[in-house]
Amino acid sequence: MIKTQKHCYFCANNQPEIDYKKIEELKKFSNYYGQILPRRRTGICAKHQRQFSLAIKRARIMSLLIFTNK
Repeated sequence: MIKTQKHCYFCANNQPEIDYKKIEELKKFSNYYGQILPRRRTGICAKHQRQFSLAIKRARIMSLLIFTNK
C-alpha cells in the first residue's frame, strides 16, 4: 500500500489564520456528530490543526456550532 501525502488545506489556500465565523469551512473538518477530526484523517498541518481546534471551540461557545451529539 502506497501512502499519498496529504497537503494542508489552509496552507494551500494561503490562509494565515482560521476564522471561527466561517462555519461551512469548520464543518468540513468535523464529523456528523460535531467532533473534530484528527490530523491524520484531514491532512491539516499541526499549526493549522491547533488553530482549527481553537476556532471550533470558540464557535461552539458562540452557539454557531453544536457540541457533540453523543
